[in-house]
Amino acid sequence: MLLLEQEIDLPARKDSRRLLEHFRRGAAELLPEGLVPVRFVVTASETSGHHCEVGAISGLAEVGRSAPPSVFEFTRRTVENTSQFNVVLLVPTGIGAEIGGHAGDAAPVARVLAAGCDTLITHPNVVNASDINEIPGNGLYVEGSVICRLLMGTLGLERVRSNRVLVVIDAHEDEFFVNAAVNSVNAARASYGLRCPKIIELDPPVKLRARYASSGAAAGRIEAFDGLCAGLDEHREQYDAVALSSVIDVPHEYHMEYFRSEGKMINPWGGVEAMLTHAISSLYNVPSAHAPMLESREIANMDPGIVDPRMAAEAVSTTFLQCTLKGLQRSPRIVTGHDAIQRPNVITAEDVSCLVIPDGCLGLPTLACLEQGMPVIAVRENRNVMRNDLTALPWAPGQLHVVENYWEAAGIIAALRAGITPESVRRPFPAAIAEKKSLRPGITASRAYTMP
Repeated sequence: MLLLEQEIDLPARKDSRRLLEHFRRGAAELLPEGLVPVRFVVTASETSGHHCEVGAISGLAEVGRSAPPSVFEFTRRTVENTSQFNVVLLVPTGIGAEIGGHAGDAAPVARVLAAGCDTLITHPNVVNASDINEIPGNGLYVEGSVICRLLMGTLGLERVRSNRVLVVIDAHEDEFFVNAAVNSVNAARASYGLRCPKIIELDPPVKLRARYASSGAAAGRIEAFDGLCAGLDEHREQYDAVALSSVIDVPHEYHMEYFRSEGKMINPWGGVEAMLTHAISSLYNVPSAHAPMLESREIANMDPGIVDPRMAAEAVSTTFLQCTLKGLQRSPRIVTGHDAIQRPNVITAEDVSCLVIPDGCLGLPTLACLEQGMPVIAVRENRNVMRNDLTALPWAPGQLHVVENYWEAAGIIAALRAGITPESVRRPFPAAIAEKKSLRPGITASRAYTMP
């Protein structure tokens, strides 16, 4: 089996409605036969159409494996549960986000937003910082494709006390890196009680190759994926979550260029990592997270000097694995099936109050919220390589809030939670006007009140 990135161009819809269905049909028509999407993003939108990047898996039929449910599968929520206020925070991986584009540097944002809601649902890219994971106490650590399906209404999340975390590592040619990974796992077992039923050393290892897409976003290709799946199949009854540590092939010079770029170079490793975990979570319905394993001692011994603070967690780690173990320890159980989703204490799309994203990000979570009627808060300060005008989408009045920074996003969350119009706390505050409206002949005219 093979995981790879495909780029497709889709025409714009004249009325811009039913975008989700438009993208589903377009992907089905343009992707080569046998490719099953596991990740979908619109990297740029113009009046003529959309440029899209699709992470897809091939070779499922050849190994007798069923395809996972379509990433475009959608179930509309019928109500919103207002007994709690739950926020989804996303900073997509590999898009060069100014905040959250490097090593867990969006974790302070997560903690600030978590203070204003009952539950914050976020993903590894936000809080993973090599040996550090600062997910808030009321946070749920959820892989990106799982968040997509949550917002699309096709699964639920159920809190757990702890997970049995299976750890899969590369059979590295240098035993030093295998020992470092095993020591990381044992440190987690001894220091915060991680349950790890088994560490699998995969030989031959899965092959991850990181590259950049035409948009500039990090992407890549994954070979020998079936070997990894064979290991997961063999031990399926022994684990609830999967942590992976494997070498990612990048040009040798990227390691030093990245640290010397002062944050300007997009993290090249994140895109292919996201593709891998999207595939695993989709095929197995378990939480998963990935940590890159260094290629050689030469790279491990590089001295990058004092680096940009956003990268500092990466500069001082050897395995980058600890953050994934910490997150997966209590990552919520993935619940599927109509009856199971209806169980008490299962968080579904009906329980999501709003989504917070960097401005310009248009993927399945944004499209799902558009269809579900969920409020979306887009943050301009979190600049990135995505080129989409979110204001051009057919939002309901008051559904999209474009703000300058995450402080303002926290204010919008507070206003939405309080049930007040966010504009009511700003000045000037325009008055509503009455507009006369003529009806059919013989019927008295009425007044329509137009709000600013």
